[in-house]
This record gives sequence, structure tokens and C-alpha cells, in this order.
Amino acid sequence: MAILTLTLLMMLFLGSSNAQLSTSYYSKSCKNVFSTVKSIVKSAISKEQRMGASILRMHFHDCFVNGCDASILLDDTSSFTGEKNAVPNRNSIRGYNVVDKIKSAVEKVCPGVVSCADILAIAARDSVVILGGPSWNVRLGRRDARTASQAAANTSIPPPTSSLANLISNFRAQGLSTKDMVALSGCHTIGQARCTSFRSRVYNDTNIESSFARQKQSNCPRTSGSGDNNLAPLDIQTPTSFDNNYYKNLINQKALLHSDQQLFNGGSTDSQVKRYINNPSLFSADFAAAMIKMGNIKPLTGSKGEIRKKCRSVN
Repeated sequence: MAILTLTLLMMLFLGSSNAQLSTSYYSKSCKNVFSTVKSIVKSAISKEQRMGASILRMHFHDCFVNGCDASILLDDTSSFTGEKNAVPNRNSIRGYNVVDKIKSAVEKVCPGVVSCADILAIAARDSVVILGGPSWNVRLGRRDARTASQAAANTSIPPPTSSLANLISNFRAQGLSTKDMVALSGCHTIGQARCTSFRSRVYNDTNIESSFARQKQSNCPRTSGSGDNNLAPLDIQTPTSFDNNYYKNLINQKALLHSDQQLFNGGSTDSQVKRYINNPSLFSADFAAAMIKMGNIKPLTGSKGEIRKKCRSVN
């Protein structure tokens, strides 16, 4: 009987240390976390609308590298090389200063309580809502990683040259379905990309509308090293509004990135793209559900990780 009781206690302990994320995690410990995060995100986006897409992308790039643990925010140290200078992030990920401001504000109202990983998840949701997209109840309770991996960032984040098979495989490795992948790709209805990300597409791809390709070529020279950081909107119609125009661009062969056009190129995902064009509310619902699922990739909970005082460094 005593052995059975001990076993049950151990199971309960293990269960609590691997607790699932919860929408009410901070309901008692930090009631003001949502209003504090949202006010700073709203201010940042009012100053520069592109920042909403940047924060959303930061959350995505964090979750795809060893889980949603805020490892992307860590500066390099003598013991590890961080993710900030990995190929998908170097000169590309933006918004670190905004996250710093949010963390500082949250620490003032609830010191030592809210993780940087949770701040990223809340800020990503708020960014989508502020730009006109759907809302969802963010599940919380993540803790922050004590290390980061540039090597993992270089291999885990799908590049803009990806084929459909590569995209499906990459997302599946994170526990995300093909349906999730197509829905999450809709985040490219906001934001911009650098010439280095779309140069090959506008000069070499054949499944691209000719006048659209010429227009993008005018701001992205063929020669590598020339105009590499010149920007173009991922959605040519409404680049600062979260809507379903991204999918309409795919049907018209006006995707900026090679990987985006792969979603509508005679393959298995064509039908889902059409559904999102005809039913924007379906896209909103699927996107919200996929964001919740993505936010639950390998979170650190219980006694794992830590609650960082500053997001750029471990305690």
C-alpha cells in the first residue's frame, strides 16, 4: 500500500512538473500582464506598422528552434553562440528593443513572474489583432531557456527557397500538420522581405506573373551583394492589414517568396488555399488554432528553465 501511495505521489509530481500551458496561468500572479504587453505593442505598431509582423515572426522563429523558450532573445556568451546571427535571423529578425520594453514594464508590475517566452506569445497575438486579424486565448506558463543554439536555428527554420515537400516535412517535425502549415503561412499577409529572400524567385522562377516579377526586379538587382537589404511587401495588396489577400496573390502567381508560391502550384495544398480565399473566417479560425498549437511546441514548464530578469541574458 505504501509503495502504491509513493508511486501515485511520484506520478502526481511528474505530472505537475510537465504541466500543460494554461490560459489562466497569470490570473492571480500577474493580472495586468495582458494590458501591459498590449499597450507597448500597440505603441510600437503605431510608430511602425511593420513591427507587428516582425514580432509575430520572432515568435515563429523562436518556437521552431528547440521549442517556444525565448532562446532567440539571448545574446551570445562565452559558453554558447546564440540564434541572433543564424542565417534565417541575421539582419532580418527585428523587434528585440520592443521585447526589452515589454519585459521592463512587466517586471515593474510583476517582478520575477512572467517569462520572456510568454511575453513573445502574448505580443504575437496582440500584433495580429492590432493589424485586424483574429484573436485567441494564449496559453501560458512557459519558462525561459538558459541556452541557445545557432546550429539548430540554421537547420530548423524553413528557408524561402523551400519546396512544398520540404515545408510539409519541416512543419511535421514540429508536430504541425500540412493544414497548420498552410494556415500559418498566411502570416505573410503582413510584413516585408529582403531582396536576398526573393531574388532567385523573381529572376529564375517560371510560375510567377511577368509584370509582378519585373516590378520586383527593379528594386532587387540580379547581382548578389547589390541591394540585398531592399524591401518588398509580402502581400502586395494590403501589406499592413491581416487578411486573406495573401492567398489571392498565390492564385495570381504573385507570391513574393518561392516557398509561398509552392502552396498553390498544382499540389496537395491548392484546395486549402482556395478555401481560404472563399471563406476568410475559416482562415481566421484555422490560423488562431494553429498559433495555439505552434505556441505549445516543447515549452519548458515546472522546474525547467528559468524566469529571466532580462530577456537578452540568463539570470
